[in-house]
Amino acid sequence: MTVNAWPDALGVTQVRFARPTDRLEEVTRFYVDGLGLNELYRFENHAGYDGVMLGLPGADYHLEFTSHADGSPGDAPSNDNLLVLYFSSEARMYETVERLGEFGVEPVATENPYWAANGAIAFPDPDGWQVVLVPRPVF
Repeated sequence: MTVNAWPDALGVTQVRFARPTDRLEEVTRFYVDGLGLNELYRFENHAGYDGVMLGLPGADYHLEFTSHADGSPGDAPSNDNLLVLYFSSEARMYETVERLGEFGVEPVATENPYWAANGAIAFPDPDGWQVVLVPRPVF
């Protein structure tokens, strides 16, 4: 089954994955300079929050990271908190692996052996959330 559009019954046009951090600049640098996402928007002092939205221009999904003046709830609750990025090919994935290596980020083991068995490589972001790079889409 191939799905190329949002289901009509859902009525959703965009998705944002948002989470807090106490390391906003380090996290932004990891996702922009390390992974290669674009900074789409930044805001400061909005009801005590600073934040940044990252993603791909024109895409209907993006990541938001916020930092509150009073601090955040803390680091990732477990190693199974993942952001999974599927690449068009192994070669494209390894371009990003190489860039992260030059950026000084070392790969880590995932909790679930599925990822390694399928050629994926995981890297921790500055808050300890794992970003899993997969060499090809699943569907």
